Amino acid sequence: MISSPDILPADLKVFLNHVYEYKKGVRRMVLYTVNRKYEAFATARLKSQHIDFLVQPASDTSINLFFGRPECIRAIRFLADRPLNLLSPEEDFILGAMLGYDICAQCERYCKRKKASC
Repeated sequence: MISSPDILPADLKVFLNHVYEYKKGVRRMVLYTVNRKYEAFATARLKSQHIDFLVQPASDTSINLFFGRPECIRAIRFLADRPLNLLSPEEDFILGAMLGYDICAQCERYCKRKKASC
């Protein structure tokens, strides 16, 4: 666990920056992949800030932490109901768009994934 509130690992500083950006309206939803050992800290912070979230296993040592607007998290519960690498090209595109990724880059990614799946 974290020994001092003044000394935070870089992973948690990035997480706290994402929370700050969400609270300021820069982002409507965030996907943050982090080591499982920080899950309790991250989820406690989100609960204390009244931010909706969803935790999804990413690997043996990490989690995907989605957080943001309630309507976005509700949609993610339907969309990302399995590991992200198993999403269809269409689901992957929707997720990227929801996260605010560059739409042209998402279009290129979609076309590559769609071509590979044919």
